[in-house]
Amino acid sequence: MGKAAASSSCSGTRGLVSLLSAVPCLACKQPPPPPPSPAAMSLSAASSEGPPPLAGPPGSDTYKGWLFKWTNYLKGYQRRWFVLSNGLLSYYRTQAEMAHTCRGTINLSTAHIDTEDSCNIVLSSGGRTYHLKASSEVERQRWVTALELAKAKAIRMRDNQSDDSGDEEPGSQSDKSELHSTLKSLSSKLEDLSTCNDLIAKHGAALQRSLSELENLKLPAESGEKIKAVNERATLFRITSNAMINACRDFLELAETHSRKWQRALQYEREQRTRLEETIEQLAKQHNSLERACRGAPGLTVNTVTRAPKGNVLTVKGEASDEDEDTEYFDAMEDAPSFITVAADPTKLHRRTDSNLSGASEGRAEDWNLEDSVFECSTRSSFDVTGKDVMSKKSRRTRIPDKPNYSLNLWSIMKNCIGKELSKIPMPVNFNEPLSMLQRLTEDLEYHELLDKAVKCESSTEQMCFVAAFSVSSYSTTVHRTAKPFNPLLGETYELDRLDELGFRSLCEQVSHHPPAAAHHVYSRRGWTLWQEITIASKFRGKYLSIMPLGAIHLEFHSSGNHYIWRKVTSTVHNIIVGKLWIDQSGDIEIINYKSKDKCQLKFSPYSYFSRDVPRKVTGVVMDSEGKAHYVMSGTWDEKMEFSKIVQSSTGCSNTEGKLPKTVYQTLSPRILWKKYPLPENAENMYCFSNLALTLNEMEDGMAPTDSRLRPDQRLMENGKWDEANMEKQRLEEKQRAVRRQREAAAVVALEEGKDYEGYIPLWFERKVDPATGELICVYKGGYWEAKEKQDWSMCPSIF
Repeated sequence: MGKAAASSSCSGTRGLVSLLSAVPCLACKQPPPPPPSPAAMSLSAASSEGPPPLAGPPGSDTYKGWLFKWTNYLKGYQRRWFVLSNGLLSYYRTQAEMAHTCRGTINLSTAHIDTEDSCNIVLSSGGRTYHLKASSEVERQRWVTALELAKAKAIRMRDNQSDDSGDEEPGSQSDKSELHSTLKSLSSKLEDLSTCNDLIAKHGAALQRSLSELENLKLPAESGEKIKAVNERATLFRITSNAMINACRDFLELAETHSRKWQRALQYEREQRTRLEETIEQLAKQHNSLERACRGAPGLTVNTVTRAPKGNVLTVKGEASDEDEDTEYFDAMEDAPSFITVAADPTKLHRRTDSNLSGASEGRAEDWNLEDSVFECSTRSSFDVTGKDVMSKKSRRTRIPDKPNYSLNLWSIMKNCIGKELSKIPMPVNFNEPLSMLQRLTEDLEYHELLDKAVKCESSTEQMCFVAAFSVSSYSTTVHRTAKPFNPLLGETYELDRLDELGFRSLCEQVSHHPPAAAHHVYSRRGWTLWQEITIASKFRGKYLSIMPLGAIHLEFHSSGNHYIWRKVTSTVHNIIVGKLWIDQSGDIEIINYKSKDKCQLKFSPYSYFSRDVPRKVTGVVMDSEGKAHYVMSGTWDEKMEFSKIVQSSTGCSNTEGKLPKTVYQTLSPRILWKKYPLPENAENMYCFSNLALTLNEMEDGMAPTDSRLRPDQRLMENGKWDEANMEKQRLEEKQRAVRRQREAAAVVALEEGKDYEGYIPLWFERKVDPATGELICVYKGGYWEAKEKQDWSMCPSIF
């Protein structure tokens, strides 16, 4: 037993010594990370095999040559000139660029070199990855050999640099002194251990002498065996203590050996972080200066400077920070409308006067000689009224507490969420605005007067113009609103009762949580009803966020029975990683009158760096059931919409590029249908809310206990208590998850008992098949306003 224990102790000591002696190998040779997936695109057929790499003069570390670098899925691999020198691998578009523009650099001392197949090389360092491809396996092997040699030399140079080289920052002196103090403490403890070892050896030797003397005495045989065993144990004890001291001494020597390398590695990381911070700060300063230059010089030519929407993004041609191949561009020609409008010849038209046709968009009532007077009274004075004047019957609040100045890095949260559904990502309230999605949905009614005027139209095509302008107006509130609304809880509601003031009342309810879906119903005593069920699908793509509203919007006019249906376009939030956030709308809206079969095709053109058109452009044509065009719609979704009456249409000449000829419409002078209300004073400190948005979260009397105005985290955020709002938001979400788990457990029990389980049933809406589209949609089943009148909310769940 004693021998076994001693043997185990000795083997454990040898294992410790072996492990410590292996530490330098582990520190110097880190295993490379698993290689990324190979690129799913081959080399372009037009790319030719380049010459072999060029070595520099004898004794130099320079290595040059052509390699193919992966850029993106649109352009695939592009031919680039690479230069390996002094442990740095840099690349250029051409050899001539070496004199002035470097497209990117990787430090090989911290890089991982992987090979995917016979011709591929993958370099990764500090979050940056280059996927390279050589023209042949032999050329790839030359490059890999050169890269490995350069990396080994760069690591040696970094490790062998002395601590007193003079290139360290003063801030590292404290770390150096702390490290030396630790080593001094270790040395002191080692001296204590050595003293103890000497004493153990001295006393052990004396013990062994005494035991030897005992063996020489004439004792019984059994006593002699016991003394011999004690002697062996004492010998093993002395060997073990010596091994312990040797292990401690080896550890101290190892710590002293590697202290310099650890310190150099720490200093290198500090320098890299400082350099990155300085670069980001410089980029932010350049971004701000470019914005100011853009605002201060609006007359610059398009060929020199291209302005993004409202100065949010500015790109100067000919200047590229890295490679511009990763930038997303849109082809302006592909997004151009399929028709052309020209002003009609005034001498050939029957007009009320000969001097009223000017071609300018003045919105004058005398421009057109229409058979009815709907447009006569719709454009002159209605848009001079601000939201404050519209709500003059009842005093509403005109401001909310200013937004606190909280700084939070969006990229630090979103970088792990690429490709995920946005509604499933836990986000702090710092990225929200103090409104729920139900309130944002209700905000589409800000320009409801367009529908009030559309009721008076006798012609369905004229009515379609107002409906089209209303569908565009709902996006005007999003241009400055980059914050996301609160995701409603299941069963949450929102009412907007403006029946006495504006003639309508609205009700929203969250009818599904995953996927998130909200049902909306609006009734107007002025002759129209609107209903919709909207599901928001969103994906984070790294550089931008796409938001796709799913579901149809229904609008029916009571007197005529005209039933209009359309769907929303895709919203895109750009500059998620760096720069100022800005929003763009893109896609097509097709509005169909299911009674008269009239149609309106609206096109939201995506922003293009190369387009000469105004940003946020919207164009469209209103046609009757026979396909005849009556009106041309034009404008921007953030400012105004105009319409022009078509007097003649013709087909243009076909071109030599094989494209279909465009239709040419001769129109009268355009007139304004809709114009955006100005934002209230100090809007930039109030989340850029419009006058209507400022009133949406204002407390009302008699509302349901599930109303969004009573949501505590949203109210705390509006009052500027963001820390408390984040805690409350977590509590509400956990409560909702607990209820969902109870519902799932009930479904399991029902399944085991062979019963049907209906799942969650909305309180104020029910699912029905829409007769026009054949889709299953949540429609209002009634009872809410009656319950409000009676103040009977006993059926409402407790969600807050």
